[in-house]
Amino acid sequence: MKIKRISAYQVDLPLHEGRYAWSGGKSVDVFDSTIVQVETDTGLVGHGEVCPLGPFYLPAYAAGVRAGLTELAPHLIGLDPRQLAILNEHMDRALKGHPYVKSGIDIACWDILGQASGQPACVLLGGRYGDDFVLYRAISQRPPAEMADSVAAYRAEGYRRFQLKVGSDADTDIQRIQAVAAVLEPGDVLIADANTGWLVHEAARVVRGVHDVDVYIEQPCLSYDANLSIRRRTSHPFVLDETIDGIDALLAAHRDDAMDAVNIKISKFGGLTKARQARDLCVSLGIAMTIEDSWGGDITTAAIAHLAHSTPPEFLFTATDFNSYVTVSTAEGAPQRRHGRMAASTAPGLGIAPRWETLGEPVLAIDS
Repeated sequence: MKIKRISAYQVDLPLHEGRYAWSGGKSVDVFDSTIVQVETDTGLVGHGEVCPLGPFYLPAYAAGVRAGLTELAPHLIGLDPRQLAILNEHMDRALKGHPYVKSGIDIACWDILGQASGQPACVLLGGRYGDDFVLYRAISQRPPAEMADSVAAYRAEGYRRFQLKVGSDADTDIQRIQAVAAVLEPGDVLIADANTGWLVHEAARVVRGVHDVDVYIEQPCLSYDANLSIRRRTSHPFVLDETIDGIDALLAAHRDDAMDAVNIKISKFGGLTKARQARDLCVSLGIAMTIEDSWGGDITTAAIAHLAHSTPPEFLFTATDFNSYVTVSTAEGAPQRRHGRMAASTAPGLGIAPRWETLGEPVLAIDS
C-alpha cells in the first residue's frame, strides 16, 4: 500500500456561544480548520484535522498548516501509510519542527491503518477501556456571575469537570474561581486555566486568594521556571499545558515535580503517534492526563476520543469534545457527548466519513 495523493480542505467553524475568550484579551469567533485527506493506491482513504487556536496562542496558525503541507506532502508520496514510525521519520527529515503541520497526516494514516486492519483506532492505540470516558467543559472568560451561570447550565447537561478561562487581573480571577466553586456539588472538579496569562506576582496572589477552594491551577505563567515558582508556593494540584511541547519537556517537568497532571494536545506533539508516546510515558511515570487538542471539529474530536478511550481510566484526568462547541459538522460518525461523557467509534479507523457538502473543493492536492 502506498500514499498516492494528499489533499487539504479549509472549513470555518463558528461557535454556538458566538465567541470564545481566554487570557490576555485573546478571543476567536470563527475557527479556521484544515481537513487533511490521504489517499492510497488500494482505494483506502484516511482523514485528519488540524485547527490551531488562532495565531496568538501556540506557535501554530491555520494558514501555516496548509503552507506546511505544500512543502511536506511531496516527500510522502509513495510511502506506506501503515508504517507510522517510518512515516514520522520521513516527515521529521523533510520538515524540521512545525509538528502541527504533520499532525493531520499522521492522524489520517492512523485512520487508514485502522481501516486496513479492520480495527478501531483506539484498539490499535492500546485497547478500549470501558464503555466511555469523562469530558470537561471549557468556560469562556466572562464576568464571574456569568461564568458561574454557564457552569450551572453545563452541569445540568451532565458535565462534572469545568475548566475556567482565567488569566486576567488577579482580583477578578479570584472572584471567578470563588463564584463558580459556590455552584459546584460534591464530585465536581474545578480547573482554573490561566493559559500563561499571569505574571508571577499575579499568580501568587490568586493561589493565595483561593487557598481554601478545591481547585486545580493550570499553566499560570508563560515560562516553565515561572510556573515552577508558583507550583512551589501552593498546595493546589497543578496542571501544565503550553510549556509541555515534547518528551524532553515532559521528562523535565516530572524530574522537577512541576505538575500533578498534564495536557496532551495531539497537534502540539505532531499527531497520534507522538501523542501516544507521551501518553504511554505519562502512564509509566504516574502522571494524569487531559487528552485534547488546540481546537477542531468532528475529525479532531474523533482522534481525541480514540486516544482517550485507549488510556487507562485512572490516568485519564479528562478529555474534550470540540465538536459540541461548534455549529458546523464536517463528518458523519463522529463521537457525540452524552451526559458529560463520550465514547470512541467501534468502526474501523477513526470511524468517520467527511461531509463533502461542508468541505467543498480541496484548497490543495499533491500527488507528486
